[in-house]
Amino acid sequence: MYMDFYKLSAKPFSLSPDPEYFFLSSGHKRAYTYLNYTIREGEGFVVISGEIGAGKTTLLRTVLKGLEKEDKTVAFIRNTMVSGSQLIKLIADEFGIPGIWGQEKEQILSSINDFLIDQFSKNRKCIVIIDEAQNLSPATLEEVRLLSNLETDKHKLLQIILAGQPELRDKLSIPQLEQLRQRVVLSYHLGPLSLEETGEYIMHRMKHVGGEDIFSEECFEEIYEFSKGTPRLINIICEFSLLFGFVEEQKVLDLEVVRSVREDLEKDRLRQGVGSENSIHSKTFLKEMGVEGEC
Repeated sequence: MYMDFYKLSAKPFSLSPDPEYFFLSSGHKRAYTYLNYTIREGEGFVVISGEIGAGKTTLLRTVLKGLEKEDKTVAFIRNTMVSGSQLIKLIADEFGIPGIWGQEKEQILSSINDFLIDQFSKNRKCIVIIDEAQNLSPATLEEVRLLSNLETDKHKLLQIILAGQPELRDKLSIPQLEQLRQRVVLSYHLGPLSLEETGEYIMHRMKHVGGEDIFSEECFEEIYEFSKGTPRLINIICEFSLLFGFVEEQKVLDLEVVRSVREDLEKDRLRQGVGSENSIHSKTFLKEMGVEGEC
């Protein structure tokens, strides 16, 4: 709709986690570096946490994109409202292991073990990435720990990365998961962007689609105040600012435009009857934008 008006090559603020738009803030750069290092070392659990919309999934997809041509085999799990047995089946399915859906858990674990040994013989490292891991029960997380026991005499056969909201860190701190916690080699929390990084993030995305002159710098602080530096909320207010500018036939988006959009979004938040920033992530709201899911 607004792309032709602003002569953009694509929508710059889609909520889909697209590695093409990955922005290296100071925090995201550290997380990216740490993740790459631990994946290359290939041992232990990795935990990445962050608030809703902090960019965890985009970070993971960016890291995965860099591994496409390397000697890695990856199972990426997105559905975490499952039992331990269901999770084991999902992992086997993601690895492409055939015939697992009619098998018992012990048979599936044996099949996974055979698969991992075969991959190891081919000098390929196997990685399981579990997104939205805060949804896993302690019992299911313990199943994941037991899965990490698969090994040869000298080498671990599987590395596991858990990503989720801050509740994941709370869950991992309970006594029941002490053994899993001892195996965590990296735990990193993705914080929000700073005011300066918020402006850089917006310009990074706009430059990617050929529209670096559309947002004026005077509106960055307003966007930061609304979003508190959360990438998903930055995307939402910028997306609607572009729509507002298109409707008003305004080629440059200034402070007045962003303030008007912010007021409308905050009224929408109040209409939903919830005072927290998460209310803006309602299914209805995201469906209106044409996107649902984590950034």
